[in-house]
Amino acid sequence: MPYLIVFLGAGFGGAARHAVNAAAARMLGFGFPWGTLAVNILGSITMGLLTEFFVVRTGLPQELRLFMTTGLLGGFTTFSTFSLDTVTLWERGQWGLAAGYVATSLVVSMVGLFLGLSLIRLTGHGS
Repeated sequence: MPYLIVFLGAGFGGAARHAVNAAAARMLGFGFPWGTLAVNILGSITMGLLTEFFVVRTGLPQELRLFMTTGLLGGFTTFSTFSLDTVTLWERGQWGLAAGYVATSLVVSMVGLFLGLSLIRLTGHGS
């Protein structure tokens, strides 16, 4: 049942992400990833709100947490989870680990993206 709950939440989150991206493109154009920026910021704010809410309201069902955080926000943006993980390390006093996590996540993810692009382009399937 937890997988179904996450699956449903992710579907709604993905649809919401698409709606934000489409609205941003209509209003601001395609020259800058405004939709992605908005989704990342909104998702991170919402993750902060939900995380603290679930800490304060301890009696809420685990299914609601799964639906809202892993499902809905996971489908909306994984940046919110990245932000939560980073702040959690920071609040634990693990500043070096938090900085390393941010740097590694950004650099290795971008290198991975370039690698994926290059592999397809080298095989001739990218044109």
